[in-house]
Amino acid sequence: MTTSIHSDGPKAQGFIEKIGIPKPLVWGFVGLLLFMIGDGVESGYIAPFLADNGAGGETNAAVIITVYGLMVTLGSWLSGALSDVWGPRRVMIIGLTLWAVLQVLFLAVALPTENFTLMLVIYGLRGVAYPLFAYGFLVWVLGASPANRLGSAVGWFYFAFTGGLPTLGSLVASGTVPFIGPYWTFWVALSLVVLGGIFALVGLRNAQGGGRQAAPHITTGRSLIDSVAIAFTNPRVGLGCLVRVINTAPQFGLFVFFPTIFAVDLGFGTSGWLQLVFILGASNIFANLFFGVLSDRLGWHRTLRWFGCIGSAVAVLAFYFLPQYVGDQYWVSALCAAFFGITLAGFTPISVLMSLMAPAQKGNSIAVLNLGAGAATFVGPGIVALFLAPLGAGGVTIIFAVLYVLAGISVRWLQVPDEAQRVVEEGGTLQAFAGDPAATTGSAKTQG
Repeated sequence: MTTSIHSDGPKAQGFIEKIGIPKPLVWGFVGLLLFMIGDGVESGYIAPFLADNGAGGETNAAVIITVYGLMVTLGSWLSGALSDVWGPRRVMIIGLTLWAVLQVLFLAVALPTENFTLMLVIYGLRGVAYPLFAYGFLVWVLGASPANRLGSAVGWFYFAFTGGLPTLGSLVASGTVPFIGPYWTFWVALSLVVLGGIFALVGLRNAQGGGRQAAPHITTGRSLIDSVAIAFTNPRVGLGCLVRVINTAPQFGLFVFFPTIFAVDLGFGTSGWLQLVFILGASNIFANLFFGVLSDRLGWHRTLRWFGCIGSAVAVLAFYFLPQYVGDQYWVSALCAAFFGITLAGFTPISVLMSLMAPAQKGNSIAVLNLGAGAATFVGPGIVALFLAPLGAGGVTIIFAVLYVLAGISVRWLQVPDEAQRVVEEGGTLQAFAGDPAATTGSAKTQG
């Protein structure tokens, strides 16, 4: 007699499916949460730790973290493109292995020797790893989930992803650092990542959708090229990428000048500002799940347009102007931060629409989506750098609101091909399009 970590009872199956989790993938979500908790453990203390333990100061620590961020962007792109030709399962295994091996080298070689070059190379390269694991699983989710429940499935993905990084990860660190110190906390992070990886990969061993997604004649090089070219050959996917940039570019931009406004101008101090950041992130976690489920019922286009784009336009204006108007009423600022975090989650359906607009190239579509996410980290601060001096903080905030409105208008062109729409209506999965790009060349529809 053998045992399995799968819950096959009808009651468990009914409950799991009722809350929007595809039953064959349930342990993937559990594993992803544990993996991202481990990855997020260091997020709250990595910069000062590097500065004090071999980096040679805050500037060099910032260089290491910047390289890490660039590698995260690279890994995010590769995760989609490689999942198409290698399959999400193999990409997740590579991501888990890279994370574990590079973490051991970082802790056993780079840190003890306090060698800046080794720290830069090893820690920087580790940035490629978590996107391979996490976004490889996202491609799996998009391919294997019932098409009419994709919003719920993606909502659960981001619930697990953001719940771990940085929220619960930072919470774990807050408990372990005072007792065992930051260095041994890194080892705790490694154990959580490995545990999460095992949960996911063992739990998903019988789940469909983990294999090759692309047509047999598509090579790895071709897939990498297509993962960029698709933004131009399929304009709807390119437009979706721009919407994804607008999703979080204002958030990264606000983080450039909002600390001064809230900590200094409004007198809340650094701790007060950091609490607002926590409130924003915490509200976003649960809102991802809510809007994922809601979008399956209300419509992905409507949810994206009204709650994501237009909602964020209102929220970003409120976040800046309301606290300025009421002065030192911290509760108003807290409500505005929560409102902004909630509306940002209204963009959850963009992942669904990107996969549906090119269902035979799900991995390449997600690669383009992830490029948009990476670009947002540069676009937002870039807008601030260009316009803060001539227009002031209020002017920059208005620019961000206008971008959200433009994104809301553009949602009408994020149309789903008729063939994919039929799969949605029939409750099938996008695996039906695996390896058949010609299957989605027909006309397209939008949900309004």
